[in-house]
Amino acid sequence: MRLDKWLKVSRLIKRRTVANEACDNQRVLVNGRPARASYEVKPGDRLELRFGERALHLEVLAVTEYAGKADAPALYRELEPGE
Repeated sequence: MRLDKWLKVSRLIKRRTVANEACDNQRVLVNGRPARASYEVKPGDRLELRFGERALHLEVLAVTEYAGKADAPALYRELEPGE
């Protein structure tokens, strides 16, 4: 699944166009490297999302086409910055 779509399905970013812009502005890193919106997300990938001064570190646990509001947090696990 594309990175921008996964960010929307996981409800980390509200809209896919916003996720696409975040990737274009290099605010999303995958495994330590800036990623394009078309990057194919796989379980085990480590993401870093930067929102202004705040950075969110995640590990992808699952990739699914649809996740309800209650199921979305099961798609990822938050990591400590050095982890």
